[in-house]
Amino acid sequence: MRRLTWFNATSLTLGFAFLYLPMLILIVYSFNESKLVTVWAGFSTKWYGTLVQNEAFLDAAVVTLKVAVTSSTIATVLGTMAALVLVRAGRFPGRTLFSGMIYAPLVMPEVITGLSLLLLFIGIGLDRGILTIILAHTTFSMAFVAVVVSSRLMSFDRSLEEAALDLGCSAFDAFRLVTLPIIAPAVISGWLLAFTLSLDDLVIASFTAGPSATTLPIKIWSSIRLGVSPEINALSTIMIGIVAVGVITASLVTKRASLRQQAEERAAAQQV
Repeated sequence: MRRLTWFNATSLTLGFAFLYLPMLILIVYSFNESKLVTVWAGFSTKWYGTLVQNEAFLDAAVVTLKVAVTSSTIATVLGTMAALVLVRAGRFPGRTLFSGMIYAPLVMPEVITGLSLLLLFIGIGLDRGILTIILAHTTFSMAFVAVVVSSRLMSFDRSLEEAALDLGCSAFDAFRLVTLPIIAPAVISGWLLAFTLSLDDLVIASFTAGPSATTLPIKIWSSIRLGVSPEINALSTIMIGIVAVGVITASLVTKRASLRQQAEERAAAQQV
């Protein structure tokens, strides 16, 4: 095993500091008494109370959560289905085109995606609002879900499904009782990734949102153009906390599922 050299340790420290030190400063200054975000005037939580009374931010947060939960759920279902087709359907006419359409949103600039969706919604006469944002976020986030789930399906042992079919299960029951529980960590990871992408998106939402639907990133962007307020620091701190809790929870769930799967495999090997 290679030892950790001073160069690697320094590079790692500087890298983590570059990523997380600004977040730490933001969290600290969210408890600042002063209205000036760069001048420390004492510890206070008043800006969190002010944020709770800000209806504009609260409405934007509700819209963002609705869009994120709905789009990530739909994207998870569609992305899992796409992954099954990519991994298990074999070669079929149009496979290359289908896989290209799945992977294209991963490398497509968000400006191009947002503009094309805007022109599509205008062309079909669909008013921009929550529905259009959900459709837009589902379109690009399902590609990420498909990649995550397909990577797990490639290493999946098909003999487990075949054993279930031999015991009398239908194809759907074998997928529901055998395949889905095993690939559940990948499906959950795909959902969380889609949820995070939707929660964070600004560019595509700017093209597809209407006056009646403003997401939280759009609201924050429009607010900081007039200057950063302590309320935005408090709001950002809450978002960091939510994401951190989600990541830790997903890690614990994935680890527990992995340990359970390993225990079941060892038990099955001992019975054989």
